[in-house]
Amino acid sequence: MPWATVMRAFFRSVAATIVMSGVAGCTSISYYAQSLKGHVEIMAARQDVEELIDDPSIPGTLRARMESASAIRQFAIDELALPDNNSYRSYVNVGRDAVTWAVFAAPEFSLTPRTWCFPVFGCVPYRGYFSKRSAIETAAELQRQGLDVYVTGITAYSTLGWSSDPLLSTMLSQDEAYLAGLVFHELAHQRVYVKDDSAFNEAFAVAVETTGVRKWLRAAGDTGELRRYKADRRRRAQFLALVSQTRDELSHVYDGIATSEQKRAAKMAAIERLRMRYREMRDSRWRGYQGYDVWFDSPINNAKLAATSVYGDQVATFLRLFDLCSGDYPRFFASVRRIGALDKAYRAEALKAADSCDSRSNPKARSGESVADVLGSRRR
Repeated sequence: MPWATVMRAFFRSVAATIVMSGVAGCTSISYYAQSLKGHVEIMAARQDVEELIDDPSIPGTLRARMESASAIRQFAIDELALPDNNSYRSYVNVGRDAVTWAVFAAPEFSLTPRTWCFPVFGCVPYRGYFSKRSAIETAAELQRQGLDVYVTGITAYSTLGWSSDPLLSTMLSQDEAYLAGLVFHELAHQRVYVKDDSAFNEAFAVAVETTGVRKWLRAAGDTGELRRYKADRRRRAQFLALVSQTRDELSHVYDGIATSEQKRAAKMAAIERLRMRYREMRDSRWRGYQGYDVWFDSPINNAKLAATSVYGDQVATFLRLFDLCSGDYPRFFASVRRIGALDKAYRAEALKAADSCDSRSNPKARSGESVADVLGSRRR
């Protein structure tokens, strides 16, 4: 689709959103205005990747990163069946460590994050800002309302194909595997996106990211980097297991009949146990690897724990489904779409219940029934 057409559609969507948000007051209008302004500024600063590669005046290090990015982009099309469009074929130096900042919030005694709803993208458990100051101000207001808050910088974002998303300088902050993972992750959102279910969307994208990076490194013949990446993924899974254990402990506390003061004390104790378990794992199993020290050294609360769960809780089930699809990306995407079409209340159950890439081959189903049919019969 021509760039002008895409931008006209994007502007119409945002303009309509701003008009509709008028009933909610000036705060909503200003929020959408900053989103539009921030995105347009980035789009206006794009430089074509191929032109940067061919430009001898560009520093060699940047040209080398652009060459890698170009190869990664083509790999995403040829080997991962990800969209062949203009996304990640341009580059923008945003001049800061994060492109946006996300604000998460949750009640003091609940792990259910607050959600914000938007046209096109649906409801999500965060609010994003192109200004760090605005994000911090929003977090402060939410804290005044008695909520736990967590603010984190974001290195990449997706418009789900509404515009041609560029490579960002923030995406080049680490090694090639990191860049490949971000490109594969964000393109995955363009392939499958289910409104109002961030946990499903993010876990799916992480699964595409993880399998894609492994395939990329194998194709490159970089066995050393592949071993390091697999070790990183194992540590990530162990970190998420620690967080999940603490979330289970806190859920028990919050569902109990204790007083607020007792719950508050139990919450602090559970978080300290989490830190203790991490230190033990870091110093023994991880042999001193400190990659998660920053996460644990900064404040931990319900909002931070909820944000972490969004990106991790369902990843293992998506990876299992990918294996059931024999590593065939088009089949995997088709299976994910079928499950994504289910009612949200039954989606995670269907994902766990699937024992074939084709949901209709589930042995729990009667002849000719899909997982959706079986779950539907349970509802009746």
